[in-house]
Amino acid sequence: MAEFPPRPSDSEAEVFRRRRRGRNIAVVLVLTGLALLFYAVTIVKMVRP
Repeated sequence: MAEFPPRPSDSEAEVFRRRRRGRNIAVVLVLTGLALLFYAVTIVKMVRP
């Protein structure tokens, strides 16, 4: 039978979840910033012919 890696301890799993949450928040902030940037550029292009 296949050998699976051992399950992480509760403290290791908590560290993993905290890091993943931090990365997810960073991705959301970057995507939101890009969306706002594109929105602002579009508005500026519409106002200035």
